[in-house]
Amino acid sequence: MGLEDLIALLGEKIQDPDEESFSLFAAPIPSSNLGFLDPKASTLDLTVNGQEVIIAQSPSLLSSSLPGGTTGAVVWKITPLFAEWISSPENPLFTTAVLGPESTVLELGAGISGLLALTTAPKVEQYVTTDQEYVMKLLRQNINDNLPAMKAPAKTQKQSKAEQKRRSSQKQKSETGALKGTSNITILPLDWETSATSSLPSVLPSSRTSTSASPSQPQALNAIFALDCIYNESLVKPFVRTCVELARLEFPSSSNPSFGNESASQPTTVVIAQQLRSPDVFEEWLREFMKYFRVWRVLDEMFGEMKESLGSGKGFVVHIGVLKSGGED
Repeated sequence: MGLEDLIALLGEKIQDPDEESFSLFAAPIPSSNLGFLDPKASTLDLTVNGQEVIIAQSPSLLSSSLPGGTTGAVVWKITPLFAEWISSPENPLFTTAVLGPESTVLELGAGISGLLALTTAPKVEQYVTTDQEYVMKLLRQNINDNLPAMKAPAKTQKQSKAEQKRRSSQKQKSETGALKGTSNITILPLDWETSATSSLPSVLPSSRTSTSASPSQPQALNAIFALDCIYNESLVKPFVRTCVELARLEFPSSSNPSFGNESASQPTTVVIAQQLRSPDVFEEWLREFMKYFRVWRVLDEMFGEMKESLGSGKGFVVHIGVLKSGGED
């Protein structure tokens, strides 16, 4: 079981970015505006696989004019849908053992919600959630406030909401990256245009790296998640470059980083989910991404019960990429 089994489910890889774009955008796409759930709300009550969470967001920050952008200040529609799918028992990344209890997952462009960290962390060894510095405070707060509920069995709607509202009123005083209690979630600032990804192995807690790692067998990230990170042409190349660097990054048992994950047990699986908006931006991303990755589209039948939300014609798409080996077209 592993990546080969996942690829067998995915079928033929994408050969032409123009054809893929035409296939996705030829049919009518439901209008979802920019894709925010509710950009005016200061909190959102959400349910993911029976667990209720209360997410704090910042409409005022969204409308501000920070140089690096502010789109991560609120929750996007695809986030709870993907969180529901990735945490479901029938998710193909877990049923094929691409991901499992010893896996390390890194998320790019997490935004303030922490939903993927909260729903995926219980199923893996380590979950690293990243974004720009301005989202760190709310991201840390949302994970801290909701982490106890995600660890506990699902409760009744009335009980859960009461407890979550009590937690959301508590002030958070921990430093960036620190979480209350014991957690396998690490929060790190990462800017695709300015951050050095090569430093990641030295800042992650060494005790959380795979127990199978040894100096002669460095471990790559098992997966990279990125949700709705592709909406601006200017970010396409920095985003893809970051994906490439992270997919090549190794996590040896020592603190010295290295590149080239040929010795890792299997290549990093990059999962890109996005709302369909602009065919031009989509094509630019896919063309750049396919220079470095073999790419497949997740088929409708792989979404299971989430087919009605993430399947064809719903305005969303999920792609999986695996870094090309040397000399591969």
